[in-house]
Amino acid sequence: MGQDITEHLKQLFERWSKEKAVRIEPLPAHGSDRQYFRIFGAGKTAIGVYNPDIKENIAFLTFSKHFSEKGLLVPSIYDQELDKDIYLEQDLGDTTLFSFLTEKRQENGFSDEIISMYEKVVDQLPRFQVEANKGLDYSVCYPRKSFDRQSMMWDLNYFKYYFLKLAKIPFDEQALEDDFQKFTDFLLAVDRNYFLYRDFQSRNVMIVKDEPYFIDYQGGRKGALQYDLASLLYDAKADIPQEIRIRLLDRYLDRLEELTAVNREQFLQFYHGYVLIRLMQALGAYGFRGFYERKEHFLKSVPYAIKNLEWLLNHAEFPIELPALTAVWNGLVRSTILRQFGDAHLRLTVRIQSFSYRRGIPVDEKGHGGGYVFDCRLLPNPGRYDTFKTQTGNDQAVIDFLKKEEEVRRFLKHVQAIVDQMVENYQHRNFTDILVAFGCTGGQHRSVYCANQLARHLKSKFQIDVEVRHRELEMR
Repeated sequence: MGQDITEHLKQLFERWSKEKAVRIEPLPAHGSDRQYFRIFGAGKTAIGVYNPDIKENIAFLTFSKHFSEKGLLVPSIYDQELDKDIYLEQDLGDTTLFSFLTEKRQENGFSDEIISMYEKVVDQLPRFQVEANKGLDYSVCYPRKSFDRQSMMWDLNYFKYYFLKLAKIPFDEQALEDDFQKFTDFLLAVDRNYFLYRDFQSRNVMIVKDEPYFIDYQGGRKGALQYDLASLLYDAKADIPQEIRIRLLDRYLDRLEELTAVNREQFLQFYHGYVLIRLMQALGAYGFRGFYERKEHFLKSVPYAIKNLEWLLNHAEFPIELPALTAVWNGLVRSTILRQFGDAHLRLTVRIQSFSYRRGIPVDEKGHGGGYVFDCRLLPNPGRYDTFKTQTGNDQAVIDFLKKEEEVRRFLKHVQAIVDQMVENYQHRNFTDILVAFGCTGGQHRSVYCANQLARHLKSKFQIDVEVRHRELEMR
């Protein structure tokens, strides 16, 4: 059968190109069952596709024609023979947005060059959703015409059976099913009369001459605007920094408003719900391909998805109560095993605070629960001297005072040893957050100095992010 496919594709290429097909190379299909080949002629190349799913082929080819007519950057379709389950499309090269991101990030981190490319992608998304929605033949959608209740329940049960059960995460079946229904009711309450690309993520965007081209939209259907943006910005292994996600979200809404009226408050009310259902759909796919089909490379994305889930649980505003589903999400976040799949190396953040015991120990805003609180009241107190009363641990005179005290040096040496051990352990286990707090009587001198000294030490020793906050100084 394999030889028949390549022979049919060669004949199709020669008919289109008017050149002899001199070489044909199979291409990786990633998570798809479709087969791709790059075909070389004397001067032309094309991508040959074999897919025995006729309905999926019709959806892709119909959408491609429509998108091209709308001026969207998608591959040209050169020729097709649907009775043989094959078609020929434009060769867009090998550089995906994900490979572009990976290469550039190794050089300069999440640089302006990467952000600029993501902005180009975000600029095009509303055109697919709003412009291409007009006149699109939704009768060819496969497997459904809309991201409706049944589609959502498919995704949620996919997550339950192929991820939760295979990852051995405990849950109450009936309570979880009740929450699935409640969650779906919430998601269905937003306007869903737009084109939903369905898999709008970094591996489905090709970079050609510094412009993004879009592929793999054959699963498109009607749906909510929020879903595709969630797919792009919370794409697991892309690991986009949160501040960049916020920036791209704002840019997307600006572009969307150029095409249609937007209620930003309502959009954001539903946005994180769609982030969560997309995240669960992705975990279901990782579980099916990784746990069930034993394709272990799919499990490499799991730690990044868990990191995204952790952030959402600590920051996203969600207007409905989902106790069983939230318990499941918390179980995923607490799982050390899930964080260590593959070769993922998540970036650790150590948040260091100074505070006054008069106002109480700081609350862990992230809800992670990992870290230490150190009592600096055993140390010599500069606040007892009139010279230092109006100064803080940020001032050089107070720094000089505390630096010369042996008790302070010994205390910090012990603190650094304890925190170093935790940082090394958490990095190995792919945990992403530690809170370290230093308290003293007024939160002005000793705790501020110790927090700053620990931050300086950690920055010099580890490849981590360090955030410093002086709670009481914010009140001055």
